[in-house]
Amino acid sequence: MKKELNDRWLRISFLNLLIVALLGVILRYKIAFSLPFVDQKFLLHAHSHFAFSGWLTQILMAFIANYILSHDENASPKKFNILLWGNLISAYGMLFSFPFEGYGAVSIFFSTASIFNAYGFAVVAWKGLNKIVSKDSSHLWFKAALLFSAISSLGAFSLAFMMATKTINQDLYLAAVYFFLHFQYNGWFFFAGVGLLMLHLTKNNIAIALPTQKLIFWLFSLSLLPVYFLSALWLPVAKSLYPIIVVASFVEFTGFILLLKALRKNSGEILASLDKPVRWLWTMALIAFCIKVLLQMCSAIPSLNMITYGFRPIVIGYLHLVLLGMLSIFLTGYFLSVCRINYSGMLIKGLIIFVSGIILNELMLMLQGITGLTYVPVPYINEALLICALIMFTGLVMINKNIWSRTG
Repeated sequence: MKKELNDRWLRISFLNLLIVALLGVILRYKIAFSLPFVDQKFLLHAHSHFAFSGWLTQILMAFIANYILSHDENASPKKFNILLWGNLISAYGMLFSFPFEGYGAVSIFFSTASIFNAYGFAVVAWKGLNKIVSKDSSHLWFKAALLFSAISSLGAFSLAFMMATKTINQDLYLAAVYFFLHFQYNGWFFFAGVGLLMLHLTKNNIAIALPTQKLIFWLFSLSLLPVYFLSALWLPVAKSLYPIIVVASFVEFTGFILLLKALRKNSGEILASLDKPVRWLWTMALIAFCIKVLLQMCSAIPSLNMITYGFRPIVIGYLHLVLLGMLSIFLTGYFLSVCRINYSGMLIKGLIIFVSGIILNELMLMLQGITGLTYVPVPYINEALLICALIMFTGLVMINKNIWSRTG
């Protein structure tokens, strides 16, 4: 008998994304206008931690758990439900503690609980994947994702150690932050996302040669660690490793080209397997992925790297490109393809408004970054970014209203 988690976990994830968007609106309002009772830095911590744990990690855990449960009759839904509850409670603990104390006792407790819960999920999911008799290439991607999720915690624990011992060094602090971010969005999130893509291809009998699939996997996997140093070129060790970093960048780019070729070769079958809204969403996510890889390649040039990682609007624009433009849009499409939701007018409008807000937000951040480098101020840029945040929030309200109005 096929077992799956209640799809309420997926709907909760989208509710969490709505909360992330609401925090984004408040942050943008705080920059554009006065909001004295809100601590910008503390709320930013809540926004970023909840986006990672409450949205992306929550929905990826639910997707992977559902895959394991539907392919292993002995797998326990109870274990996955406990882990999903653990992640959700940790995420909400961070949501309600960071705005009031920043990095304090309560927020650090829930942050640490989130990490150990992720360890628990990795162990249970890894064992579950091993028990599935009929394995496909998605297993490689899922296992790597779980491993990189665990590795990313080294950055978080390094930050905790520096704060506990009061030995914060600016370079090492940034290196630890970028380590955590890199292994989350280029490791855990990206590899789990590609695993879901490969799973979709397998389900629909869309064939990519197994040797090609494995080659793509290993090119991305082996380049992940050295490519991290692109975000830490100011460190002395990074400079000595620069030739390796450049080679790794080209290795990753080769994997990217091979993946694009494989998708293009099977584009007819892939498009036929998708409903029109999902087709549109995945096309937008693919465009964002292409832009992301090209920007990462450009950052291998030292002069451009210093601009990229040294200027806040560009960093924020890049993170939003990956987390919203690539991952969130892709996962929204995957959710629609798995749950087979009826496409009401409200849902379609919500999707269009949400994606339009993401595109406008990226354009505004790009404009802010470029003009900031030339010290030319853009009139009303903060107000424009607030409007973009409101557009995304409005789209997500409509999407959530449709999702939660479903019966069953």
